[in-house]
Amino acid sequence: MSLVYILNGPNLNLLGQRQPEIYGRDTLADIEARCRTLAEAAGHILFFAQSNREYELIDWIHAARIEAAGIIINPGAFTHTSVAILDALNTFEGPVFEVHISNIHKREVFRHHSYVSTRADGVLAGFGTEGYELALRHLINRFSRSR
Repeated sequence: MSLVYILNGPNLNLLGQRQPEIYGRDTLADIEARCRTLAEAAGHILFFAQSNREYELIDWIHAARIEAAGIIINPGAFTHTSVAILDALNTFEGPVFEVHISNIHKREVFRHHSYVSTRADGVLAGFGTEGYELALRHLINRFSRSR
């Protein structure tokens, strides 16, 4: 049994309400429920959280260093601005997967650069909210192969 952190950055608390033409109608609670079902079916535990505060995401990444086997992170706009989140992720020894609901490379130019990607073992962008489940499935498969 492994613990997986799924961390979400700013404005993701507004999923389902904010720009549904880009982000869809699923809420963060919908995503959490699907991921929790998937993790529990495979015998794993989730810590699922969202914050609009950079320091809180960093604190969770620090906690993950001690207790988590992997991190899935959608840093939201911090993707493009936060060296601090990158530095925190660089202290985590397990796998890290970066998720973006939209394809950030088809959007505004400032969204094309990701600090987090330089640490991520994989990046899922443009798969909608299913990207979370794809990342989690990959982690679960990775854990079972390493046993």
